[in-house]
Amino acid sequence: MTSRKTEHETPAGPDLSRRGFIKSWGAGAVAVTVGGGYQAQAAEAEEQPLAAEALSRVELDVNGRPHSVLAEPRWSLLHVLREELGLTGCKPGCERGECGACTVLLDDVPHYACQVLAVEAEGRRIETVEGLLDGETLSALQAQFVKEDGLQCGYCTPGQVMAAEGLLRRNPDPSPDEIRSAMSGNLCRCGAYAHIFNAVAAAAKVRKG
Repeated sequence: MTSRKTEHETPAGPDLSRRGFIKSWGAGAVAVTVGGGYQAQAAEAEEQPLAAEALSRVELDVNGRPHSVLAEPRWSLLHVLREELGLTGCKPGCERGECGACTVLLDDVPHYACQVLAVEAEGRRIETVEGLLDGETLSALQAQFVKEDGLQCGYCTPGQVMAAEGLLRRNPDPSPDEIRSAMSGNLCRCGAYAHIFNAVAAAAKVRKG
């Protein structure tokens, strides 16, 4: 014989009353909160530096000079250049491959240093904005950035210069459209784009001359 449902029963079953549902929901919320705290602690633990014996020796060719660095496998090239080698011309911006402030050349090709692991750069020719200098003398490209006012705050300028250098090495006589396309991966919050494009075009003429 089938029993009738009472007014306290729900479609989910007679044991799930309104009061029981609220209690179970509250317990679930506590569990999620506790679980979230555990995850936060685990993430913090992952950020702790590795022991010295867990580091890897990385051999890097930077601006024509060899460097031997003990690095964690997860370290980006940006981190190693700045924190281990003191080459601070390479700027951290978004650190997720969107702004271009950390642009360097790998074998003459522009790359975001925040998106390249230091261990991936072994055996490649790395060039930073410091490597374009001749002693204390600016390169023709750097000088044109100054002459054409291709900067305002200057934070993005090293990345802009390296992107332009990569362009001029593969295309010594770029058109205005080619310049804009090559520089499109580098953001300037000050909006100095017209001056940047003029600087690149002027540098191309100087280098040809």
